[in-house]
Amino acid sequence: MTKVILAAAMLATASAAFAWQPAGDKIMTSWGENLDPDKVWQEYPRPIMERPQWQNLNGLWQYAIVPVGQAEPETFQGEILVPFCAESALSGVGKEVGDKNELWYKRSFTIPAAWKGQRVMLNFGAVDWKCDVWVNGTLVGGHTGGFTPFGLDITDALVKGDNSLSVRVWDPTDKGPQPRGKQVSKPHGIWYTPVTGIWQTVWLEPVPDTHITALRTLPDIDAGTLSIDVLNNADNAKGLKASVTVLENGKPVASGSSVNGFPVEVQMPKDFKLWSPDEPNLYDLEVALIKDGRQVDKVKSYAAMRKFSKKRDNNGIVRLQLNNKDLFQFGPLDQGWWPDGLLTPPSYEAMIFDVDKTKDLGFNMIRKHIKVEPATWYTYCDRKGIIVWQDMPSGDTNPEWQNHRYFDGTEKHRTAESEATYRKEWAEIMDHLYSYPCISTWIPFNEAWGQFKTPEITEWTKAYDPSRLVNPASGGNFYTCGDILDLHNYPGPAMYLYDAERANVLGEYGGIGFVVKDHIWVPDRNWGYIQFNSPKEVTDQYVKYAKELLKLVERGFTGAVYTQTTDVEVEVNGFLTYDRKVSKMEEDRVRAINTALVNSLKQKTD
Repeated sequence: MTKVILAAAMLATASAAFAWQPAGDKIMTSWGENLDPDKVWQEYPRPIMERPQWQNLNGLWQYAIVPVGQAEPETFQGEILVPFCAESALSGVGKEVGDKNELWYKRSFTIPAAWKGQRVMLNFGAVDWKCDVWVNGTLVGGHTGGFTPFGLDITDALVKGDNSLSVRVWDPTDKGPQPRGKQVSKPHGIWYTPVTGIWQTVWLEPVPDTHITALRTLPDIDAGTLSIDVLNNADNAKGLKASVTVLENGKPVASGSSVNGFPVEVQMPKDFKLWSPDEPNLYDLEVALIKDGRQVDKVKSYAAMRKFSKKRDNNGIVRLQLNNKDLFQFGPLDQGWWPDGLLTPPSYEAMIFDVDKTKDLGFNMIRKHIKVEPATWYTYCDRKGIIVWQDMPSGDTNPEWQNHRYFDGTEKHRTAESEATYRKEWAEIMDHLYSYPCISTWIPFNEAWGQFKTPEITEWTKAYDPSRLVNPASGGNFYTCGDILDLHNYPGPAMYLYDAERANVLGEYGGIGFVVKDHIWVPDRNWGYIQFNSPKEVTDQYVKYAKELLKLVERGFTGAVYTQTTDVEVEVNGFLTYDRKVSKMEEDRVRAINTALVNSLKQKTD
């Protein structure tokens, strides 16, 4: 009888997998073409705070698109492959939801017997934008914010055996003030397809009654210390002790503890190893929470000893520094979009392919452009030695709100709702990414898209995280605040402003276009700032610009960003085609000139 039931269950799973097909007729990556819907995003989704037990809820769920305000539908319209958004090909749906509708999800799950006696958390990597969650018909919570993870304690709503899970999502895209990056309801030019719903991993995990909720890790290479703030869900810190062990190659090398809710201060060995793009040394952490002398919770994490700062050199130029040494930070504008998954990479292997390609091309940095990636992306950058400039996803009600050519100090006015939404979501992003060593710089605004109260927001960002640099407005409007003046110029590099008190960078340039037949999003409307017809022509122009940039390093630039990693929708100015199947430049020549740029300031300080 058991074999019959098992065989029937296997047949049902196989039938469901067979029924799933990508939607639409757009180009796809090879990872998307070979996707197994039964094995979608199986990697543990939160490597900065890892627990040994978890249950992945990715896979086929039921879905329905219904008008706003209706009750949960009695019947659903089909299946959607989580964690791909409804508009994407890999979801199997390929339908626009829009601001007049809500997207409902439904599935069932069971809790392992081994989790008995523990609390159960339901975790979402990211849901765009507003969601509410029910378990067995009981509302267990919700969240607003399209780029950050959240967890809900669902223990008190659980029953024995099968449990039902329902999720309702509403996303106004460009009809609302919320941060959304490049999404618009009518894609064109530099504006892309909307994303609605779950777009990162969903998972369950058991936790004890008193448990660790987050870690905030802060290295100080000058003092030789590592501070770890062990946050927990206890009402007060009385009777709680936090303990941290630092390991190198599996062997303990340092430890520390604290009580009364204070951060743990660990004195590192005198010969501690620094993290850098050349040597991305990481230390493993074992973090425990002890209550009345008994360990009640334990997680694994990691950290790096590194320092991002700025300093005036012998010529009076303010330079970006890593570990107290000048370093020219050079990388691509990386938007993180995919033809088949949109905001969601088709797989972990696909996601890290872009990072590996960036490193292989000789870059030491990535500007993550108005998007927040899955946590596993930042961990991979930590391991590979890639510095990250992290943008805040832009927003407000006009997607083309760009006043960066006006330098008279005038800023647009946001409503109270819009400002509150911005502040809430920017704080959540910084909280979420605080402990990842790779992030060097926060960028609150890009090209004045939704830019407001720039000095105040810059000061607030710097106070929220004093350990990193703040680039107030990549591409303007410009104010004398923060750590960096960031110019944009297309197509070639140019220095048309200079600030003697801050680091000067070229936050965007390039955009050299090249259409590769059979690897484009649409047959017409493709564009780049300038266009060529062969890899040699594109590479010649790239090298020409890079040599011009080398001269500008001498004049004062201390970092630069080339547009861009891949083609995106109708933009054809990537190193790679949108489907990642064709490299559009002569990579050896690109690597050689990139290496010269990233080493341009090293020789002066080594």
